[in-house]
Amino acid sequence: MEKPIIVTVDDDPGVSRAVARDLRRRYGQQYRIVRAETAADGMGAVREMRLRGDDVAAILADYRMPQMNGVQFLEAAMDLYPYARRVLLTAYADTDAAIQAINVVDLDHYLLKPWDPPEEKFYPVIDGQLDAWMRTDRVERTQLRVVGDRWSAQSYRVRDFLSRNHVPYQWLLADDPEGAQLVKAAGEGCHLPLVVTAEGETLESPDQATLASVVGLSTTPATDFYDLIVVGGGPAGLGAAVYGASEGLKTVLVEAYSSGGQAGQSSRIENYLGFPDGVSGQQLADRARRQALKFGAELLTARKVTSLEPRGQARVVGFKDGGEIAAHAVILATGVTYRRLEAPGLDDFVGRGVYYGAAMTEAPSCQDCDVYIVGAANSAGQAAVYLSQYASRVHLVVRGDGLEKSMSHYLIEQITAQPNIEVHLETQVVAGSGDGHLEQLTLSNKGEERTVDAQWLFVFIGAEPYTAWLGDTIERDARGFVLTGPDLVQSGKRPRNWPLRREPYYLETNVPGVLAAGDVRAESIKRVASAVGEGAMAVALVHRYLEKQ
Repeated sequence: MEKPIIVTVDDDPGVSRAVARDLRRRYGQQYRIVRAETAADGMGAVREMRLRGDDVAAILADYRMPQMNGVQFLEAAMDLYPYARRVLLTAYADTDAAIQAINVVDLDHYLLKPWDPPEEKFYPVIDGQLDAWMRTDRVERTQLRVVGDRWSAQSYRVRDFLSRNHVPYQWLLADDPEGAQLVKAAGEGCHLPLVVTAEGETLESPDQATLASVVGLSTTPATDFYDLIVVGGGPAGLGAAVYGASEGLKTVLVEAYSSGGQAGQSSRIENYLGFPDGVSGQQLADRARRQALKFGAELLTARKVTSLEPRGQARVVGFKDGGEIAAHAVILATGVTYRRLEAPGLDDFVGRGVYYGAAMTEAPSCQDCDVYIVGAANSAGQAAVYLSQYASRVHLVVRGDGLEKSMSHYLIEQITAQPNIEVHLETQVVAGSGDGHLEQLTLSNKGEERTVDAQWLFVFIGAEPYTAWLGDTIERDARGFVLTGPDLVQSGKRPRNWPLRREPYYLETNVPGVLAAGDVRAESIKRVASAVGEGAMAVALVHRYLEKQ
């Protein structure tokens, strides 16, 4: 079997030889190193490899090349080798330009030249990229096809579920020639959306559990008892799964929809430690998911948890569709859901022009349209910046008199610098209307109303904790957030039915061995970094709890 290839392209002959030399020294036994000194030669080599059926593991391209820069080269190479890891080589003076250009291509890493010694500054990066490539499912197959109506809420839900779970698919409208052929082949009375697998199996208007099973997502637990159950797959839950599994706990994470939570819908997170050029919520969630799997955590998708019950030393979690699993300890990381906008007419168009969250699957369809966003926090700002790449104009509708109290400074600067983003202060959406999908919005500014044409509305107006399913088992505050640690011990009184002599640990609920982490916890800091930190801290407290049993 032919060795996979690492390609390096740099127009400086001396640098090109040095890069190839360093690569051969470390990776020559497992990989074939191919170098080119011009972008044209590099593209020619990559095309020949594609025709021969060679496997390319990584492509390293210099940023500053005369024919095409490194970002343009990597973007072109993506079409031929979408699974190859992409690394940009840049001098310190070009770092800012390189970072700004990173949004053009899904870059995996960039390296500053020179990198002496390579053992510290070069090889660890390439090791990580090659390891990620090895773990990627690179089997090329016909994409899943989804056929539906443009303004169908169910079609949107199917597409959103696939996108957020990193399942590639082809979207076809039912009245397009190819879509119509598939609907006809499925038989008379076919219910849309229609999902056609690579093997030709058809699913009509599938639910999430069926869809998850067909595309290979795990939905069934491997056993009925674990050391640790993590409920919720946002940053806190993924952090807990990574740390729990890496520290030897038999860990299962249960997620009702997709890994990443609300953070997974963020188009770009730029203030998370360790990602100076930013990272999308989906990328961050996918890396965390793969990291949890690497350490042996089990991840269940499309399984909704509806009950939690202590039974002796066991903590039992029940599923909506039947069945249950138990563990020594449980971490609640169910996060929050976006609040609905209480305006007449909007509920009729959810998934048909009205979207709660970023809804990144819809962004390309917003091309050359006016888009309205309601909200003034970071999530709304991130969505505005992202959607401004597609929409002709983005209208940010803000109830207050400014953004400074609720949005990070860096986002306010980006919004101000973007000419096609318009901020409407002291304004509210008070109604929506349309025929089959959203077509108009009514805006109110200081009592004066006006109606605007609008097919796209994205809403970010605060959040509510997903905790109603806990019933009376877990104590919560008046808004539904889970009370933990010191918040449970007021005026020296212990929580109700607390059976132990000690007081609850900092993240522990009123049920020993059940902890809460992230946005679902009362008084938590609503940031990705703090959620990940609480997930790790909760695992440390689980160890302490287990040691004292």
